[in-house]
Amino acid sequence: MQQSQLDPLPVNLPFRFISNTIGRGAFASIKKAVPLDARSPVFAVKLIHKAYAVKQGRISPKQITTEVALHSHIGQHPNVIEWFATGEDAIWRWIAMEFAEGGDLFDKIEADVGVPEDIAHVYFRQLVSGTSFLHSKGVAHRDLKPENILLSESGNLKLADFGMATMFEYKGSRKLSSTTCGSPPYIAPEVLACSRPPAGTTPTKYNPELVDIWSCGVILFVLLVGNTPWDEPVTTSWEFFEYSSKNGHSSDPLWERVPPAAMSLLRGMMSIDTKQRFSFSRIRQHPWFTRSNALLTADDRVSDPLELATQMLSNLRIDLKKPAARSFDGGDAMDVDSSNPRAAAAAPSAPLASTQPEVPLFDSAYDWERPGLRAVQRFATSSTQPTSLSDISRTDRIDGQSGGRSHGGPGFGYGLREALAEEPAMSQFSQVRGVPVSLTQHARRFQDIVPSYSLTRFFSHVPPAHLVQMLCAALHQLNVPTPPVEAVMLPQSGTADERVALIKVRVTDGRKQTLHGEILIERCRLQSGGYDDDEGAGGAALLDVRFIKVKGDPLEWRRFFKKVAQLCSEGIYSADDEDTSGV
Repeated sequence: MQQSQLDPLPVNLPFRFISNTIGRGAFASIKKAVPLDARSPVFAVKLIHKAYAVKQGRISPKQITTEVALHSHIGQHPNVIEWFATGEDAIWRWIAMEFAEGGDLFDKIEADVGVPEDIAHVYFRQLVSGTSFLHSKGVAHRDLKPENILLSESGNLKLADFGMATMFEYKGSRKLSSTTCGSPPYIAPEVLACSRPPAGTTPTKYNPELVDIWSCGVILFVLLVGNTPWDEPVTTSWEFFEYSSKNGHSSDPLWERVPPAAMSLLRGMMSIDTKQRFSFSRIRQHPWFTRSNALLTADDRVSDPLELATQMLSNLRIDLKKPAARSFDGGDAMDVDSSNPRAAAAAPSAPLASTQPEVPLFDSAYDWERPGLRAVQRFATSSTQPTSLSDISRTDRIDGQSGGRSHGGPGFGYGLREALAEEPAMSQFSQVRGVPVSLTQHARRFQDIVPSYSLTRFFSHVPPAHLVQMLCAALHQLNVPTPPVEAVMLPQSGTADERVALIKVRVTDGRKQTLHGEILIERCRLQSGGYDDDEGAGGAALLDVRFIKVKGDPLEWRRFFKKVAQLCSEGIYSADDEDTSGV
């Protein structure tokens, strides 16, 4: 583990890194890069530690080579992350690919709510477009799930991560699969049947094309409802047992929230009988698929990125006045809405092959990029490559004394309230539903409203030690193990990133799946004339609290965030509360 952190990165690369690690898996990390002699285009580089991947990732060198070969074979498509180049040395394999400026799609979806029907329709059509393109190349993804669905800078869907992909057709020859892979809520039942044959029977194989179609159906359900139809498609799950025994009908209230026009489409895609399961050709003929949608162009692109972003952000809502359920482990503990009738999750089954082993790489030495306040970032010269240590993405400063920052700023009087009014994460706590006008009036792109980083973030006006105690108490109430307060506090020595505390979270979610992340607390000093680092200048000290998911379903992570936020509601700064502004 420690050795993998000390191994030097490849040398003589045909590009240069311009960021810290922006994402990580179990045996890989991702950084942003640009060509050696240019500042654009910005692309992503996936760095795979080969020995660690084989040892801890339970994959073979051939699988790493296969991922590279299949991704490069696929070619270009608007809804698939594009492959650029690859290389390796004795320790590392690197893969350069398109950078998804918009971040993770499911980070922007409200758990247990979903998205408006038109938005679900947009992303379902793009999901079908990207997946069917893979199939046209003879490749099946086999691991379609929220973690592998990203967004472009204009809000269009991008399929990523081909670590579990397979070529099922080549030069007219087709083959079935027997590898067990995927995430339990999204996996097709025939994949599990292949890995768990009844005693005395011969293991069967499955059609990887049809497995992808099943997963697309579950993803559509999640888009519409904000939850999965079951924890795992096994008979010990009462939701799945009822669905399978009643020919696709369920008494689970979640199904009542599916638009009637989409119901037959979902049942066709999630037909347990693979011979009856819809093909992509039949999906494209379904009335719900062909419905008109003002958010879509004729070629399935987002027609109005700002409108789509506005609707998505408006849909994110956390009621801080609502009591939070005070449990976290097992059953429906992850569901913020305590009225959800979901029964307790089935007993854990044998672990599945996955791209994310239990022990992540770089666990103890990881440097997250810090998203600055959006109101300030509008005045930065570059959003992808800071020009100096004073760039706002690192220090969140506006020079209120000189009337603006060194490369242009809003000038005098631009204080805490104005800055936070344009921070997307703040709108989810507002009692007034909708996106602040101050945020939308300056928007020119999708990410001006919906940022690439996760919105599991809040700001606090309480003293650091008090906030850490509050967070630890909330985690304790949720049965999440935490170290003593003294152990999570970091030295307050005025370092450049102003970090106050780091709380590591490792827990099993309500679906019995691993949920792993970090709660990072950083200082953000502000005063009425602007931003300033001098706490003695009469300014208000504000804390930036980010919940950073390392591994697990993004909807489950948001449920966790919502519960902690509700338990810590007194410590969350709200623009609706006049006397907590500090200005």
